[in-house]
Amino acid sequence: MGLMNPGGASLVWPVLAQVALTFVVLFIMGFYRRQALYAREVRLKDIALSSETWPPKARQAANNFSNQFETPVLFYVLAIMAIHVGATGWVMATFAWLFVATRIVHAYVHIGSNDLRLRPLVFLIGCLALVAMLVGVLIAAL
Repeated sequence: MGLMNPGGASLVWPVLAQVALTFVVLFIMGFYRRQALYAREVRLKDIALSSETWPPKARQAANNFSNQFETPVLFYVLAIMAIHVGATGWVMATFAWLFVATRIVHAYVHIGSNDLRLRPLVFLIGCLALVAMLVGVLIAAL
């Protein structure tokens, strides 16, 4: 059928890649925060109750880290559901990798230039990949 691959191994790698991306962003956020503390750009008492006083780079990384727990949650659920219903062939794997690729580009743009002409487009493509995964799960579940 194209969507079917018993065992689900084809979805394991994109899921692990998305998890790895989350850790990479966490370490980048930690790097920028530590840098800001050592450079005395921010004091501990200033950040105790709010993250608004972090310098822009640290806030960008923190915002992106938070983003890794928004639409990627749908990705994880859809990947698990796809494995459960057997929708794990090359079509589903392609959409899964497309989603992960858009998350990598989104993180790069968000933490880097934060270009608001590019970032929403990349986000939209990732959301469309999730919709395609949803359709694949629904087809396999019927």
